[in-house]
Amino acid sequence: MKKFNALIALMLLLSVFFVACEQQDTESTINQDVPDEVLNALKASGFNVTDQPPIEFKNGYLVEGDIYLPLADIMSPSKKGDGITISQKQYSTNNLVATNGSRNITVFAREGGRAGFDAVTSTAIDMAIDRYNAEELEITFERVNSVRNADIEITRLNFFFELFGILGSAGFPTDAGDPFDDISLSGVLNANFGISTEGIATIVAHELGHCIGFRHTDFFDRSISCGGDPVNEGEGDVGANLIPGTPEGATLEAASWMLSCTDLGDRPFNEDDITALNFLY
Repeated sequence: MKKFNALIALMLLLSVFFVACEQQDTESTINQDVPDEVLNALKASGFNVTDQPPIEFKNGYLVEGDIYLPLADIMSPSKKGDGITISQKQYSTNNLVATNGSRNITVFAREGGRAGFDAVTSTAIDMAIDRYNAEELEITFERVNSVRNADIEITRLNFFFELFGILGSAGFPTDAGDPFDDISLSGVLNANFGISTEGIATIVAHELGHCIGFRHTDFFDRSISCGGDPVNEGEGDVGANLIPGTPEGATLEAASWMLSCTDLGDRPFNEDDITALNFLY
């Protein structure tokens, strides 16, 4: 998530770490390091790579601040954006998790040590899972104690990416109908940023939302939650489909858990979020 992104979003302002001029220099360098063919492929798919430069991450790139796209998917000739007419509602991706009426999604997160999470973050992960399960959807989440049994693994985000304001990242469901299998989450959300358990739970719930197919509520205009100039993230090859029953006009006051940027506070599901969750699952 930027300002995370929010979420959430899911990104803190880079000025937390750098002065404004240093932030601009850093973003320029990141953009220049991305191969032209990758930038062109992302542009062709409809992603905005100018206002939100992609960042090399694992075996692909982070776009929109907290969305992970594998390089193979970015460069696939079958992936292209068809464009959409923007309407201010909540959105889902083309791929969703197949439930067949009921599906339990297992989640693993290591506790303690350099590779694990502290007690506050661990509790927040449980809280995020409880928020989904309380809605009695066709999908449920269960935390397990072995990565071998996990559909989704939550791993520690590299400190390097925290320097660019990224607090978490995740991808979207697969073509086969499975949830995205990895969430990268900052391990210092409480210790360094002072985010409460509830605030961290919101960030985790946001990334879980991406894993099951939710786009940012304000993807068409990130300034709603992130401030600054209006930025449309673009549909991309993943899709941005209107969710029936959700109201026109995303607002910061409505505090959707899927807003692009976080205020670092608590954003439990609001009524429109619940409508969207129930429509999809």
